[in-house]
Amino acid sequence: MPNSNTPSSLDLYAKVEDLLGVKEVAPKLYAHYLLALYGREFDALLDVGCGDGDFIQRMQEALNIPKIKGIDLSPIMVAKTQALGYEAEIIALESEKGSYDVITAVFDMLNYLDPIALKSFLDSVSRHLNQGGVFLCDINTLYGFEEVAVGAYIVDDEERFLTIDSEFESGVYHSTFTLFEMKQKGFKKSKATINQYYHTVEEMVEASGLTLVTQEEISLYELGESDKLFLVFGKK
Repeated sequence: MPNSNTPSSLDLYAKVEDLLGVKEVAPKLYAHYLLALYGREFDALLDVGCGDGDFIQRMQEALNIPKIKGIDLSPIMVAKTQALGYEAEIIALESEKGSYDVITAVFDMLNYLDPIALKSFLDSVSRHLNQGGVFLCDINTLYGFEEVAVGAYIVDDEERFLTIDSEFESGVYHSTFTLFEMKQKGFKKSKATINQYYHTVEEMVEASGLTLVTQEEISLYELGESDKLFLVFGKK
């Protein structure tokens, strides 16, 4: 099962993330990370898939972490993180040179990895995590995919018009993004399909070789059942 999320598709997502309501619900999700890290002594945190740096900024303001860094495959997102004054690099985790006490992957970042890529990613997490360190992440639940994410979505802010058509089948969530951006000579159209993959906690434990420390259900959108799981893994 190949991972079809190309750099160009991720850059398209980066252009429209602010239209998707992520900023509105992010603080509720970040609170779980903050509570898990509050009072814990550590010197270095790496945020994988750092996006625009919002998570890094909030953690640093609350915890005053000696070394904090973000990595992302999107040049647009890395530039935004760097603009906030934080260290950020356009690389995949396996190319990272350092080791860390805490590694994070926020807002269903792991769901963008197919099963093969997930196994490789979790191997890299284990290699880059110091002994006694923790890996914090969140993943979408089956309810989150089947009941919350599926359907059609249309939004515009006068300069951008975005449509998303999505479906979930056989454990894969397919979403087609079509973006019209206003330019001087009219509208520019961009289109990309982004896939997310349903993963179970049991699969992640087996693939990572790490110890599951915490598993919390989260309902970000308060539509009924939990749409996310917050997970903490430890390296002994």
